[in-house]
Amino acid sequence: MTVQTQLQQAIASAQSVQASLTQFSLETQNQQAQQLFQQLAQQQKNILTQLEGRYQQVLQEEPQFNQSQ
Repeated sequence: MTVQTQLQQAIASAQSVQASLTQFSLETQNQQAQQLFQQLAQQQKNILTQLEGRYQQVLQEEPQFNQSQ
């Protein structure tokens, strides 16, 4: 498995986690839990941004990966 594939999988997983946390925040009636889920979703968004940045960096550093898309 290539680094590109691993990063794509990590990005997809991070997106799924973020979506779940956002959904949890919308479904709960508990205000504290809502805030917690929203904060966690924001942290996950930051992680996702970093992963996507690293993915773009890999594509630039390894031109052969761009050809496979």
